[in-house]
Amino acid sequence: MPEIPVLVAGGAGYIGSHTCLALAQAGFRPIVYDNLSNGHREFSKWGPLVEGDIRDRARLDEVLNHYKPVAILHFAALIEVGESVRDPVAFYENNVVGSLSLLSAAQAAHVRAIVFSSTCATYGLPEMIPMSENHPQAPINPYGRTKWVIEQALRDYDSYTELRHVTLRYFNAAGADFEARIGEWHTPETHAIPLAIETALGRRETFQVFGTDYDTRDGTCVRDYVHVLDLADAHVRALQYLLDGGASRSINLGTGTGTTVNELLRTIATASGRPFPIVERERRPGDSPVLVANNEMAREVLGWTPRYSLEDITRSAWQWHTSSNLLG
Repeated sequence: MPEIPVLVAGGAGYIGSHTCLALAQAGFRPIVYDNLSNGHREFSKWGPLVEGDIRDRARLDEVLNHYKPVAILHFAALIEVGESVRDPVAFYENNVVGSLSLLSAAQAAHVRAIVFSSTCATYGLPEMIPMSENHPQAPINPYGRTKWVIEQALRDYDSYTELRHVTLRYFNAAGADFEARIGEWHTPETHAIPLAIETALGRRETFQVFGTDYDTRDGTCVRDYVHVLDLADAHVRALQYLLDGGASRSINLGTGTGTTVNELLRTIATASGRPFPIVERERRPGDSPVLVANNEMAREVLGWTPRYSLEDITRSAWQWHTSSNLLG
C-alpha cells in the first residue's frame, strides 16, 4: 500500500522528528515543513524536508498543493518560556500569526484534520493535582498564552468550518530515540535532563536546583516526565482518530506520575554512573510546586498508555548525548 502523506510543520524539531519516525513506522509519509530556526536538517530522516516558514502563506499553498496531505501535525513554535517574556512579539508573530496562516492554508487546501502541539502551560498555576482537561486555563506567560489563543481558534474552526482537531497538551517531554538517531538538541539548552547530563559530562560546571523548600516529599519541584516516543505514539493515535472520523478534542499527555527534581537527578546519576555537582538556588518566580497530568482521557479516547519509565527516559537521553556526533 502507498504511504499516506501528512504535513508535519516543525517536523525537524525534537518532538516533531520523533513523531515523524513513529508516522513512518505506522505507514504514513511525513512531509517535514520547517524553517530550521530551531529544528535540524539532520533530523529529517523519514520523508522529504521542505524548507519554509508557517508565516509564508504562498509557500504553504505551494507545498500543500504539491503533496496533498490528508492531515497536518503542527509542532512549529517558539517554546522557551523565559524568551517569551523577553520577546513576546516574536512569540505572537510565530506562534499566533504563523499558526493562523497554517490554518488558513489548510482550509484552502481542503485539509480536514490537524493535530496541534499544545502545552500544560495553558493551565497556568495548578488549582488541582493531577490536572485534567477541565482545569481552568489561565496561562501566566506569553508562551502559554500564544498556545491558548490557537486552542481557541481551533475551537472556532471546529464550530464554523470542516476542520477538526486534536489538541495535545504536553507535560514534560524527555528522552530520545533508543537507537540514538535523534534526540533532544536545543540551542541554548534550558531543559533539566540535558542540562544535568551536560553537567555529568563535564560540559557545565554545576546543575542548579531552584527551590528546595517546596511542600513536596523532598522540598524540590515535582514534574511529570513523559518519554518523547510515548508522545510520538500519541500523535499517531490522534491522527488516526481524526482520520477515522473522531470529534475534536483537547487531551493531556503525561504519565500521571510526578518526579521531584532530586529524584530526577539521582536517576540521571545512576544512568551515567557519574555523580555531578549540584548548587541550590532560590525559587524562581512562577515555578509551580507540582505539575502532574490526569491522563484518563488519552487512555479512553486514544487508547494511549505511556510505555516508558523514568529510567528509560534517562537511559535513552544519556545514550543520545554520549553517542551523537552532532552535539560536539
